[in-house]
Amino acid sequence: MIVSLVVFVTILVLSIPSAVVFIPLAVVTGNVGPLYAVTCLIVSAGYRVAGIRIRVEGREHVPAGHVCIFMANHVSNLDPPALISRIPGRTAAFAKRAVFNLPVFGYCLKLGEFIPVDRTGNAISAQVSVAAAKRLLDKGVHITTFVEGMRSPDGRLLPFKKGPFFLAMETGAPCIPVSIWGTETMMAKGSFGIHPGTAHIVFHAPVYPANFATREELMKTVRAAIASGLPEWMRG
Repeated sequence: MIVSLVVFVTILVLSIPSAVVFIPLAVVTGNVGPLYAVTCLIVSAGYRVAGIRIRVEGREHVPAGHVCIFMANHVSNLDPPALISRIPGRTAAFAKRAVFNLPVFGYCLKLGEFIPVDRTGNAISAQVSVAAAKRLLDKGVHITTFVEGMRSPDGRLLPFKKGPFFLAMETGAPCIPVSIWGTETMMAKGSFGIHPGTAHIVFHAPVYPANFATREELMKTVRAAIASGLPEWMRG
């Protein structure tokens, strides 16, 4: 817990002056880019303080000049900031609606055009979230989604949600499968303790929805790609 406390203090110390400068700048100019960039730098600093090394492979697979849908597995709360800060360009992501109510952080998510989602299974709410993601892709902003819809309790790959693949088939945006592992031992589900180690992020070759007749076929191919970058015991 000492490491977690040091990380929290580091992020807090860096975030307060950054928020004072970059949140008003984003509101006044309508440009969230500087706020996004400084947030990624703060995240990287937090990982260094925690003794977490992030090893990235395959980023050259991300096609330049194209907006993409990044589809990753999810084993720890450390995954989203680690992945998002390593994606070339700016990305928005799906996030639990509850986190948008958090002071300052929730407001920053709104400025960054992150997309609130409900876990109730409500079809109308899901359609609204997909429509919001489509508008962002049209604007040139990547979308990041953790396709299991929740953190895996034991690290093994869970069944995928259908919504991201509906979005992919509708927009035709290249899907970038991403494998994440190592974080499951650094911050386990239900724990606030952070442990040093190496987080692995593997970007795979793009998968193009136009090459598939059905959403299920696309999902199967993306799942196989994600699984291929995970240790065997995590493949589900």
